[in-house]
Amino acid sequence: MRETISCIYSPRSSGSSLPLCCECILSLGRRERNTSASTCRPYTLPTGKVLIVVSSRTQQTGFTLKLPNSRRQGNITIDICERRERTGSAREVRRIFGTFTRENLQRSVLKMLSSSIKMVAKQLKSSTFSATELCDASLRRIENTKSLNAFITVTHDIAHEQAKESDKRHSKGESKGELDGIPIAVKDNFCTQGVLTSCGSHMLSNFLPPYNATVVSRLQDAGTVMVGKCNLDEFAMGSGTVDSIYGPTKNVWGSNVPYEVLNSPPSKQRSASHEKSANLDEDWHIAGGSSGGSAVAVATGSCFAALGSDTGGSTRNPAAYCGVVGFKPSYGLVSRHGLIPLVNSMDVPGIIARSVEDVTSVLNAIAGPDDNDSTTVRQSFSNISLEETVTLKGLRIGIPKEYQNSSMSQEMIEVWRYAASILNEGGATVSEVSLPHTSSSIACYSVLNQCEVASNMARYDGLRFGIRGTDTSSTEQLYAETRSRGFNEVVRSRILSGNYFLLKRNYEKYFVKALKVRRLIKRDFDNVWNNNIDILLTPTTLSQAPRLSDFRQHDNQTQCVTQDYCTQPANMAGIPAICLPIRLSTDGLPLSLQFMAPMFQESTLMKTALWLQNAVNFPRIILKI
Repeated sequence: MRETISCIYSPRSSGSSLPLCCECILSLGRRERNTSASTCRPYTLPTGKVLIVVSSRTQQTGFTLKLPNSRRQGNITIDICERRERTGSAREVRRIFGTFTRENLQRSVLKMLSSSIKMVAKQLKSSTFSATELCDASLRRIENTKSLNAFITVTHDIAHEQAKESDKRHSKGESKGELDGIPIAVKDNFCTQGVLTSCGSHMLSNFLPPYNATVVSRLQDAGTVMVGKCNLDEFAMGSGTVDSIYGPTKNVWGSNVPYEVLNSPPSKQRSASHEKSANLDEDWHIAGGSSGGSAVAVATGSCFAALGSDTGGSTRNPAAYCGVVGFKPSYGLVSRHGLIPLVNSMDVPGIIARSVEDVTSVLNAIAGPDDNDSTTVRQSFSNISLEETVTLKGLRIGIPKEYQNSSMSQEMIEVWRYAASILNEGGATVSEVSLPHTSSSIACYSVLNQCEVASNMARYDGLRFGIRGTDTSSTEQLYAETRSRGFNEVVRSRILSGNYFLLKRNYEKYFVKALKVRRLIKRDFDNVWNNNIDILLTPTTLSQAPRLSDFRQHDNQTQCVTQDYCTQPANMAGIPAICLPIRLSTDGLPLSLQFMAPMFQESTLMKTALWLQNAVNFPRIILKI
C-alpha cells in the first residue's frame, strides 16, 4: 500500500515559516503563514514514510516535529529535503533527520519532566506535545518511582480529565497561562473535593472533603493537572516523613532509583555513585519533613511543582534535603482555607519546585486575599516578574551569627561562607548581624506548637468526621477510644504536652511567657530590617540528609528541635523565606541555604534567590527510567 504526500511551504527571508504536509507539521520558528505559499510536486512513498520537500535558498535549523495521535502508532521516517533552483533544473539535497517512533516521542516527553514550567508551557502552546501526553508521562514517572513512596493517592482519572480540558483550551488558542496543562501535586493535608485527604493518619483515613482548599481551587483555575496527593508525617508533625500510616518516604538522592547528576564535579559524581551502591533498602537517606512526599515528587520529576505546608520549616527542610527549591510566603499572603490546621498562628501553604522561576509562577497563581480566610491581607497581590535583569548592586545582606551552632556540620558552614562570598563579589554588601533571641526560639516554638496542637486536635472526637470508636458506653469512652486508635504516639504526646501547658496553673508560666518571647523574636527581625538590612542568609538544615538509622536515634520531638533550628524563626516572625540548593556534599548529597526577607517583600526575595541560583548552577538530577 502506498500513499501520496504533497508539501506546502511558506518561504520567509528570516528563515521562519510554517510548512504543512498533510497531517504532519514541521515547525520552523514563528507560526505565521505566508500568503505566497507555493505547492511542491507530490511524492509517492511507502505507507509510514513522509517526504517533506522544502524550497528555500537558506538552510533551516531548529526543527520541531508535531504528529497527530493517528500518526504516532508506528515508525515514521521524516526525510527533510532542500531543493535549490538552478538554471533549467532542480537539485535535491536530502537531509534525513532520523526515525521518529512512538517510543521516541514518549522519551522526548519524559525528558520534559526535568524542564522548567516556562519551557514546557511553550511546548504545549506550540502543540509539540499535548497536556494529555505530559500527564501520561508524569503518571508513568510516579509508577516508576513508587518505591520512594512519595504519593498517598494518585488521581489518574482527575488528572486525565483536567489534561483533556487543557488540550481543548490549547487547541482553541484559549490557554489560561503558563500553568495550563502543568502536572502538580498536593500535600495530603490540603482539602481536595471528593479525594481522600488523610493527613497520613488513621483518624482521617476515610475523609473525603466536600470542598477544595483555596490554593487547590486557584491552581485548578490556572489550568493545572493534579496528579496526586503526597505523603507526610502524621498531621504534619515531624521533620522526616517517617511517621505516616502509609509508610515513610525515601529521598531519591542516594536511593536505588537509577539517576545521573548533571553539571557535577567528577569527585562528587564518584561520591554519589558510591552512596547508591552502599545504600541498603532499610537504611536510606530521609526526605525531610513534614512535606517530604511533595519534595520527592518534585525532585523525581513526577510533577513540576507541589504544595506543601510550612509551620516551622516543613516545606524548606525537605526541599533542602532533596535538592529542590522550597518557599514559605509571608503569613497572610496565601490563604490557609482548606489547609487542615496544625498551628493556626504559624501555618502557611508552601511551594516546592525545581527552580525559583517555577516557584514564582505558582505563587502568582495562588497568592492574594480570600474571603474564606480572615487572616489573609486585604490588598490585592501584584504578580512578581523575574523577566528583567537581576542585579545585587545596593543590596544589603545580613549573616546572623547566632545561626551557627555546635551541631552544624563543617560542610554546611563552608557552603554558607561560599555563598556569602559569591553574593559579595556579585555586588551585594554582606555583613554580620545579630538576632539575640535565636537560642530561645526553638523552645518558644515547641511550647506554642503543642498548645495550638492540643486545641486543634480537639475536633477529632469521632462524632463529626474521621473514624469512630466502637465503645459507646459513654461519650468519654467513645472519645478516648477514637483518639487512641486514630492518633499515633507523636500526636498523642503533643496533645498531652499542650494541655499541660494550658492548665490554669501553667498558663502564665508557659503559654503567656512563650508569647512574650515570640514578640522578642519578631522584634529582633524588625531591628535588623530597620538597620538597613534587606535580606538574611542562613543555612536551612544543620547537615546533609541523614540516614534513617541516624535519624531514628532520637525521638520525634528531639529531631524537630534539631531539624527546625534554622527554619522556625521565620514562622515565628511571619516573614517570607526561600531555600535553594547550593552544591553537593562530599557524599554527593544536596546542601542548601535559605534567604529571609521582611514581610511581603517576596519580590526582592525571589530576585535575590534567582541571582544565587544562576550563580551556583546547582547540579541537576536526571532519572534513568
